[in-house]
Amino acid sequence: MTPIDLSPFEAWLRSRDRSAHTVRNYLSDLRQFGTWFRQTADTELSPPLVTPLDIRDYRQYLQTVRRLKAATVNRKLAAISVWLDWALDAGLLLDVNPAKNVRGVRSSQRVAKWLSRRDEGKVLRVLGRELNAARTVPARRKALRNRALVVLILNTGLRAEEALSLRLPDLEIKARSGNVLVRSGKGNKERSVPLNKNARNALREWLAVRPSDTDYVFTSQKGGRWSGAGARAAMQEIARVAGVEAHLHTLRHTFAKRLVDAGVSLEKVAALLGHSNLNTTRIYTAPGESDLEDAVGKLEY
Repeated sequence: MTPIDLSPFEAWLRSRDRSAHTVRNYLSDLRQFGTWFRQTADTELSPPLVTPLDIRDYRQYLQTVRRLKAATVNRKLAAISVWLDWALDAGLLLDVNPAKNVRGVRSSQRVAKWLSRRDEGKVLRVLGRELNAARTVPARRKALRNRALVVLILNTGLRAEEALSLRLPDLEIKARSGNVLVRSGKGNKERSVPLNKNARNALREWLAVRPSDTDYVFTSQKGGRWSGAGARAAMQEIARVAGVEAHLHTLRHTFAKRLVDAGVSLEKVAALLGHSNLNTTRIYTAPGESDLEDAVGKLEY
């Protein structure tokens, strides 16, 4: 049996400006579904063979056998549904999408993961120590680049892919103001995000030493655009040294949480983050673990 060819689906996704991260996840999720389908139905996965019962059984498998979280299960079901949408569009299905009436997994209110003030301070101190310890030009360049990316996302809420896709013409940095033009792969949208003093200073220092062989803002040590894998690995090492659990997307969540806690309206937060639906932004109004600890701490005497 020959595994299903997902390249036409991949091309379809890219034609709709889905981010590289989303495309990667969807393809991975579908390959996993294909493996399960092959083992369960004893045949290769094909759109016309998929029934609502198959998708419900797969949902049950993900919950009870693999014991995945509700958000992860729902993402995998979404990947299947989008793939079947493509199949309809390509004429491979003549009826409705069999995933449309399969409900996702209900869970308690989703709470994003953000850094506490204390953990944010730990991350920034690690970046500062890395810069102070740099004794060579490459080491200093790497430290300034790492700090610039982290500080930029913490102070603008950009997605990692958005930050890594920035080019020099997208930046406007003045003495007391600045902004960045963000081109999002989600819906092929643009938005302008202000750069505060923290972001402007970190970017200025990085741009002063940045290699000039490309117009991408963030470059690799060898030149060229800094890859998502490289940036995520750098953040993972920073978090490890700091002793905190954090990813690049955690920095985006932290930015949003700080704004909501400061009383900024959800409409403004959504505009800065590039959210088209306020319900997506409302997750930052939900209390996190540190919020609950602070609340209980008020009872101490």
